[in-house]
Amino acid sequence: MSLEKMRNIGIMAHIDAGKTTTTERILYYTKKIHKIGEIDDGQATMDWMAQEQERGITICSAATTTYWKDYQINIIDTPGHVDFTAEVERSLRVLDGAVCVLCAVDGVQPQTETVWKQADEFNVPRLCFMNKMDRIGADFFGSMEDVHNKFGVECVALQIPIGQGPDFEGVIDLLKMKEIRWDAETEGEKFTESDIDPSRLDEAKMWREKLVDAVASSDDALAELYLEGKEITVEQLKAALRKGTISRAFVPFVMGSSRHNQGVQPLIDAVVDYLPAPDEIPPAKGVHVKRDKTEDVEVPCKENGQALGLVFKIQYDREMGPLCYVRMYSGKIAAGTQVFNVGKKKRERVNRILRMHADKSEPMESVSAGDIAVFIGLKLAQTGDSLGSEGFPVLLESVNFPEPVISVAIEPDSISERDKLNETLEILSREDPTFTHKEDAETGQMIISGMGELHLDVLVTRMKDDFGVKARVGSPQVTYREAVTAQSTATENYSRVLGGKENTAGVTVTISPRETGSGNSYECLVRDSSIPEEIFDAVKNGFENALAAGINYGYPCVDTAVSVTALDYNELTSTTFAFEACAVAAFDKACKGAAPELLEPVMDVEISCPKEFVGDAMSQVTQRGGMILGQDSKPSAELIHCEAPMAKMFGFSTNLRSVTQGRASFQMEFSHFQVKAGGLSSAY
Repeated sequence: MSLEKMRNIGIMAHIDAGKTTTTERILYYTKKIHKIGEIDDGQATMDWMAQEQERGITICSAATTTYWKDYQINIIDTPGHVDFTAEVERSLRVLDGAVCVLCAVDGVQPQTETVWKQADEFNVPRLCFMNKMDRIGADFFGSMEDVHNKFGVECVALQIPIGQGPDFEGVIDLLKMKEIRWDAETEGEKFTESDIDPSRLDEAKMWREKLVDAVASSDDALAELYLEGKEITVEQLKAALRKGTISRAFVPFVMGSSRHNQGVQPLIDAVVDYLPAPDEIPPAKGVHVKRDKTEDVEVPCKENGQALGLVFKIQYDREMGPLCYVRMYSGKIAAGTQVFNVGKKKRERVNRILRMHADKSEPMESVSAGDIAVFIGLKLAQTGDSLGSEGFPVLLESVNFPEPVISVAIEPDSISERDKLNETLEILSREDPTFTHKEDAETGQMIISGMGELHLDVLVTRMKDDFGVKARVGSPQVTYREAVTAQSTATENYSRVLGGKENTAGVTVTISPRETGSGNSYECLVRDSSIPEEIFDAVKNGFENALAAGINYGYPCVDTAVSVTALDYNELTSTTFAFEACAVAAFDKACKGAAPELLEPVMDVEISCPKEFVGDAMSQVTQRGGMILGQDSKPSAELIHCEAPMAKMFGFSTNLRSVTQGRASFQMEFSHFQVKAGGLSSAY
């Protein structure tokens, strides 16, 4: 399949906006499936995990490939729930374009804002599908205006509705200037095009004028035709729309009702017509790793280039082991060949390559630039790893995942279950980088951490049901962080005789605070070619371990800069072990003088509730030490924006439901860490 005939797209949206339902219809109309499965019946193709079917939500990004009018479309259906932000982020990282599904009644919802910002971060061109046009209160133009106001983007309607809410009949295509209606008896597979009814013609002309005006303002050739009053053909308009969408000058809008099989075919056409092919987006950026230095490089999407791919997801299969989802950026990798894991500096064999369709698969001989496939047989690969060759060792920018903020203790029912539990935790943390586990040095308990209560609940259920682990789970605890608030420099020397051999090392380090949310950084300013590479690796390793182990309370450090300014190396007595131990000691010494503080996670909370309960909902937040940031009015409910410390938010949903007669709902996602007043004593 040539690159211009390929599309890598993701479907993103707020929870319950209809992402999976829309994907299901796309697969049906492109003949990938022969029966439409409903989420409500637990039959959706893309929600193949048992828990997804039970809960009616998407947890994993399912990948599938389908074909439409000679085009290959790789689709990734992403979760909408905030606890699975990492799944959305790693999918957006490897996509070329995205379809944002919006609810015509609610418009932009809290999680829509999150995924939109993530798509902006990765410069992903997108188009919008206004779903649920047949629901009471649907407002296409109001919701489009909402997108314009919230995100400051130019919105271009490619269609306007014929009736809204229960009166929704179909759409008017503003490019062809035709009315389209879908046939309910053939499940929307057949549709009719007809001339525009005279009563709707003036409105259609007005919106077509707006469409041409918006597109012409971003395309000089079209602007010239427009100003001269010449006829603009559909082909010229489509070409200019494609150019503007890819350059993110505007966002095209189409609409329909996925549940009632209306409007999906024009959406698939829009994906093919306006979203970019893999070679139409800027080249991937990477870092060329050389022995003594690194160099920024761009990797153009070429089939005959050097092989380079990114592992963006890992999923465990009982029979096949880890399934590594790989997006190829350059070159070609064939089944049965060896690849070089650039970050781990190890070679691995790709036993098989599969084309995935949710949880089914078909074998492939090779995978080329621009395509997405699954590699079987990689034992070391993790999410974010770059796969290439030793001749072209390029690290593609890895995905930065948010820090886990909630923890629970988990204990195996018996000693014989302990190994099984450890093995399962290892598998799950390879699959999901926002899920971590460690043994508490003081209590000996296994502590697992994740992004929220639902996230941990899903993972614990998977452990018990999918992996058959028998274990007891404690109540949730907040995961705190530590950080320094001043700069400090320390020198540490290490000298020990172990096994009759002297081990020496000397390290000078400067520890300083970084901007909130910028993460940790490490740099070694020593440039001495007489010091072996493994010594530098050992020092880096020592500091990374020290950052993870914390300063006073054993919580990981955040927003801390580590800068190594001197190394005392002796060719005869210095060892990697000595330097690693010395780095840890130097870190502790420097941190003691850098005014360390304990930080607690603060959550962004969005409450949706009827007008009459706004006061009650707000008082629930303020009682828990939260802060009200603002309020929006939506046709369906009032939206309250607040911030609150995570430690005080356990049990919030029960209280909120009781004071609002069960009519309020809320979303919570991690915002930032802030200094905890009173240290740890007030945390318990």
